[in-house]
Amino acid sequence: MRIALLELRRRPGRFVTASIILTLIALLLLFLGGLLDGLINTSTAALRAQRGDLIVYSSTSESSFVRSRIDPSLRQTVAAVPGVTEVGGIGVAQLGARVPGNGPRDLADVALFGYEIPPTAVDEPPADGEVIADEVLKSDGVEQGMVLELGPARTPVTVVGFTTDTSFNGQGSLWGSAATWRDVQNANRPDAAVADGVFQSLVVVADGSVAPGKLAADIDAATAGATDTLTITAAIDAIPGVTEQRGVFNQILGVTVLIAVVVVALFFALLTVERTGLYGVLKAIGGRSRTLFGGLVLQAVVVTLIAAAIGGGLALLLDVAIPPGALPFDLSVGRIVLSVLLLLFAAVIGCAFSLRRVLRVDPASAIGSAS
Repeated sequence: MRIALLELRRRPGRFVTASIILTLIALLLLFLGGLLDGLINTSTAALRAQRGDLIVYSSTSESSFVRSRIDPSLRQTVAAVPGVTEVGGIGVAQLGARVPGNGPRDLADVALFGYEIPPTAVDEPPADGEVIADEVLKSDGVEQGMVLELGPARTPVTVVGFTTDTSFNGQGSLWGSAATWRDVQNANRPDAAVADGVFQSLVVVADGSVAPGKLAADIDAATAGATDTLTITAAIDAIPGVTEQRGVFNQILGVTVLIAVVVVALFFALLTVERTGLYGVLKAIGGRSRTLFGGLVLQAVVVTLIAAAIGGGLALLLDVAIPPGALPFDLSVGRIVLSVLLLLFAAVIGCAFSLRRVLRVDPASAIGSAS
């Protein structure tokens, strides 16, 4: 082990090529992971921010806000189910917003939510005609006090504050009262107008006496199948494109890790061939194969950690450099740790391909060929 560390310190040039390639792989892994997290977050943040435990849709909606309608009588039935503490209506209208100072065709994509139970980082519903905007809309020129015109009807709403991490389906969100949402929805989507007291969905807060999955089944049973109740996690997965995006990016990340395995395997296989004579001498004086292989793994781990540190630093700089709302990139501590662990796994697996060659080194023949 000490010989392996000594070689790293005295002959770092031997490991430069592998370090550069692994640094690029680390940066790619972090960028793809951050892009995946950013895409998922901008699609699902509005649901993740809900303080409730369940989302209730109508049974024919296919877990979609747009297709769902919950009338007051159905809401009363849900509220009466044992285990339900609070029920709040919620609806969303996805529209283009005209921002003062921008061109007539330069619209900001927004999702206007009408809510009763405030999500995380959002206050109680503002006055009718007023909204709280997600800060990603600042990249579209939205400012506090600004009047936005929503949809083809150009329904005016006034921005009275900002919140964070509440985007929906890649659109910056606006949070207003139920009346504000209903007015905007009815003015711009007359074919999907909603009556007073009607919401697209319900947010349910449980008292904890019943498991969320069981409570969801109880609600659907109480409404005789008129509702489709999902946990927050299930509702997030039901958003169109979320599962598909996650699957595609995870496959790309898997291929990237496989490339890292190949790079480490090829580099240390060549390094092992170059050291055949040295390994023969070490074995002749009592060195064990497992000790020699352990030194090889140690070198791979150190090189990988250095590459991951450099790649991580570059990824963090990239995260800081990207303006909010310009690119759905979200680099978290969890993503960095996961990427480093994947690279270390790739390094160890890559070294494993050199194990057989180390075990087969014969001291006599290795020393004879070296001389």
